[in-house]
Amino acid sequence: MWHQDETCQLETRNRYGYWRLLGYVRPYWKRLATGIIAGMLVGGSVFVSLLTIPQMIGVVDVKVQESVQGSDTARRVISALEKSSGAGEAEKIAAVQKAMTPETASKDPQLDKMLNTASRIGSSLHLPFSIDGTTIHVTWPREFTFEAVSPEGKVAWQLFGLYVAMFILAWVFKNLARYINAYCTRWVGSRVVADLRAQIFSRLMRQSLKYFGKNDVGQLISRAVNDTAALEYSITHSVEDLTNAPLQIIGCVAAIIVACREYDNYSLIAMLLIGPPLLLIPMQLLGRVIRKYYRKSYARIADVMTRMHEAFSCIRVVKAYNTEEIELDRFRLVNRKYFRQTVRAMRLHVLVSPVVEILIGIAAMGFLFYSYRSGVSVTQLTALFAPALMAYQPLKELSKVIAIVQQSMAAADRIFDLLDTNMELPEKADAVPLKEFSSGIEVRNVTFSYDDHTVIDNVSFSIPKGSMVAVVGETGSGKSTIANLIARFYDVSDGQVLIDGRDIRDYTIASLRRQIGVVNQNPMMFNDSIADNIAYGTPEAKRDDVIAAAKLANAHEFITGGVHAEGYDTVVGENGFKLSGGEKQRIAIARAILKNPPILILDEATSALDNVTERLVQDALNRVMGNRTVFAIAHRLSTIQHADMIIVMSRGKIVECGTHDELLAKDGVYRKLHDTQFEH
Repeated sequence: MWHQDETCQLETRNRYGYWRLLGYVRPYWKRLATGIIAGMLVGGSVFVSLLTIPQMIGVVDVKVQESVQGSDTARRVISALEKSSGAGEAEKIAAVQKAMTPETASKDPQLDKMLNTASRIGSSLHLPFSIDGTTIHVTWPREFTFEAVSPEGKVAWQLFGLYVAMFILAWVFKNLARYINAYCTRWVGSRVVADLRAQIFSRLMRQSLKYFGKNDVGQLISRAVNDTAALEYSITHSVEDLTNAPLQIIGCVAAIIVACREYDNYSLIAMLLIGPPLLLIPMQLLGRVIRKYYRKSYARIADVMTRMHEAFSCIRVVKAYNTEEIELDRFRLVNRKYFRQTVRAMRLHVLVSPVVEILIGIAAMGFLFYSYRSGVSVTQLTALFAPALMAYQPLKELSKVIAIVQQSMAAADRIFDLLDTNMELPEKADAVPLKEFSSGIEVRNVTFSYDDHTVIDNVSFSIPKGSMVAVVGETGSGKSTIANLIARFYDVSDGQVLIDGRDIRDYTIASLRRQIGVVNQNPMMFNDSIADNIAYGTPEAKRDDVIAAAKLANAHEFITGGVHAEGYDTVVGENGFKLSGGEKQRIAIARAILKNPPILILDEATSALDNVTERLVQDALNRVMGNRTVFAIAHRLSTIQHADMIIVMSRGKIVECGTHDELLAKDGVYRKLHDTQFEH
């Protein structure tokens, strides 16, 4: 019962996934319609080509017809002699001459059929010729007339050439239409996947920090890159075949039906009614299993991406601890698991085509054996069997498409799972913009929990405009969490964070973030130039503004001092690989200066610096803090002695609060921290 429910849910999800994917095609329906129409023309041209092939075979098969006609003449002569056995010699000669006189070509049913077919096709396609009896009148490229039967009694070469020309014309038209079909459908497939990839990136960019804390970056990158790449390959190849192969098969089936009616042989139609369902059953069964295995395979490649991302991100640690071989062994393990899962999926994928070929081969040989037993002529066999052979390739392509579609839907399932995830910070429908920061910040009775673990417990304090409030405490006491709540990187579990007396959840997120600048302990750098890193978030800034901000941040000297040969145009490398910690810190400060926010959050901005660099950075911070409201997370107490208020935290709660001198006088937690740092 459980397996039945699971199967039912899977089938429902599959149908939902198909329709949802088709929804992304809707904006490009005109181009897709063009491709489908071109595919229909491919099927039509195949149908016309198949109608001309038996006619040409009939002409080539003229020797057989002549031999049959010779046998008939001999029988007529013998019959005439028997009938005139008592007559005179002159009467016998006359009877034999009459018996040997061939029937006129105009009474030849094969020629009449060819002429009628040629006339019908020429009229429907507006070709430059007309047929009157056995006389053919050509109007282009030059005007001339000829008889359908040559003086030797054979079909005229011009008529046979006309059939050849019609076949070539239909074949050229077929391939031109196929090109249009392939281009339009592949364009639509590539564009749909590009839209999906952009939507995935947009969706991820809007998720909260809590979401990124719960999900591995390597997994997210794999879904955005590998899954969409698999989907792109599948769609661009399968859409073309799905709009092309069925129409070619329909054209072949139509030609078979016409031939069956003409020769009164309906055996192949019976096979058509039985064969396709037999083909669909194994393809459907294999397709379900293929989808399941490919979904697991995509999960394994995400593990590979995660392993690579972690190793490269922590490459300094790997080198420092000489653990390259350990990381290599860990990578080999996940890579081997991915390989095994991929082989399982691939084994079934490549099985589809051989299974289909075996079934088609059995059906073809069965029909040939039946034709042999029934005495079907070469012309009839060509008319019946040529369309079946022509349908072989599109049938084979269609079988591959079914496997590819299941593979693509396995990737689509993971993509839609990602798109359906919603951990964005909610914004009220009636949210108002924070146009100007005017009075102050208040943290009122704030509690914050992360995965049922309380990080902040009923914390309250105020930061008046223009003042500096610093927070100190041991690692894990909740200092950085308060900063994240003020910037609304997270929402409080209980209580309120207010700016100018209004809950920050009442403001639009974009306007709130414009009022806040952040300088972190480990500033993040983009793999771009120094100038672009400083101007990040302020795209309208000019080069002079960037240089002015760098000077205020004490960064101009090291940028132009010769260490970085290209100055402000120096590309800093992955996460600022070419820069020292102090250089990255000053670039981050210059970034905040250029943004010029009224509220500044400093997250232990000098804790990892040497004394000389610390003085340079602290001097830059003093400049950027001027006339701003500052919330500073401090590790070194020397940097916050002049703060208007210092908050001491422990295990998510405020244990002390006051100025530097007031806290020293209390002889409490702050005094112990101070004495520990300055005891030397």
